[in-house]
Amino acid sequence: MNIPTGQAESRCERIPVSAIILTYNEQVNIETCLRSVQGWCQDIFVVDSGSTDDTLALCRRYTERIYTHAYVDHASQWIWSLNELPIPCDWVIPLDADHVVTEELRRQMMDAVLKPDTIVNGYFARHEYYFWGKRMRGFKPYSMRLFRRSRTHVDRSELVDYRFVVSGKTKNLSGILRESNRKEDSIDFWIDKHQKFSSNVAVEEILRRSGDLAWSLTPRLWGNPDERIIWLKNCWYEMPLYIRPFLYFLYRYIVRLGFLDGTNGLVYHFLQAFWFRLLVDIKIAEIRRRLAMGQVSLEQLNASIRG
Repeated sequence: MNIPTGQAESRCERIPVSAIILTYNEQVNIETCLRSVQGWCQDIFVVDSGSTDDTLALCRRYTERIYTHAYVDHASQWIWSLNELPIPCDWVIPLDADHVVTEELRRQMMDAVLKPDTIVNGYFARHEYYFWGKRMRGFKPYSMRLFRRSRTHVDRSELVDYRFVVSGKTKNLSGILRESNRKEDSIDFWIDKHQKFSSNVAVEEILRRSGDLAWSLTPRLWGNPDERIIWLKNCWYEMPLYIRPFLYFLYRYIVRLGFLDGTNGLVYHFLQAFWFRLLVDIKIAEIRRRLAMGQVSLEQLNASIRG
């Protein structure tokens, strides 16, 4: 096997961890992601869902482990990846193409794998989101970014987001994973993406509030980052429609200091914390009317969101 350009470092510098990256038309993002894991991960796997741009050509500069699998949703893609790829390592780093492992996080991950705490099976990393090149405040603080594959499964109770559920103890790392999607430099792309996303979020909330969909984790305010997010989502579900987007925007923009993010922050926090949440509420109200009129059933909603 020819070692791609930029991967000629000594193999003794590599550690027994496999990075898995999901892609679809990511030519503007993928190289930054690949460079952040090259040279120190034993393997880099790319799972593509039918890119028509130069994504795969760019990936071949860094790895030959490129696979194609039809996309249904993120959870299904991760289930297939973890179950079907010939992954030689138990430790896995799951990434999207717009993610970047920073130097500090790389060092901490290497320490975690080379000097493992035998009772820790997963590590959350600090998560920073960038919009138009600037970090946004108030985004989710942590995400699961290193886990033992043998002790981890993908949460199927999540219909929109995806979640890795780790059996046993987890820890938080202080290193940062950066998320910066250059495709979102086009506001049309961002709006189209979230308009589609809002329909699924609305359906999921209807199913959860009706009791047709239950969490697989126990919501806990003082639990791990995933348990805390679920607890907060349950609180969100109890708030009145149309009022909560206003409150959330004020929380993000004022309390969480989003106003310090400048013009980028004004645009992002207005769109993500207010416009998107208001759109979800409008669609929830519409679905409720259709349910009341018998135009759709909960079973049909469940089937529609699961593809």
